[in-house]
Amino acid sequence: MAAKIGKSDDVISEINIIPFVDIVLVLLIIFMVTSTAIVKAAIKVELPKAAAAGSEVNATVNLVFTKERELFVDGQKMSTENAGAALAARVKDSPDLQAVISADSSLPYGEVVEVVDMVKLSGVNTFALNIERRSVASK
Repeated sequence: MAAKIGKSDDVISEINIIPFVDIVLVLLIIFMVTSTAIVKAAIKVELPKAAAAGSEVNATVNLVFTKERELFVDGQKMSTENAGAALAARVKDSPDLQAVISADSSLPYGEVVEVVDMVKLSGVNTFALNIERRSVASK
């Protein structure tokens, strides 16, 4: 709210943009939170839990490896060979491509390592394994 000192009865003709910016930022935050929830709800994976989990990574490409041993790249079901070729093509367009691998906790360690190996061989240098944070019991 604008206030003027003195006896000026002039009409305030300036636009106060601060409330508009506040509303836009709130809408942006709501959009960001709901978009990640929608993507995670699309493919069900039981992630392993870790107490020392870091913050979430903003990923360029998401890989989901289900307990049925199905591989999804950004929501599209692919074989390991096709996924590697698709990632290699995307690395040519964007050399700083990041990947987040979400693998079901019931999968054998070796199969998850094969997916990680496929990601690295396709040229993706930065990747992360998606986990859920578990609570640490107080001592």
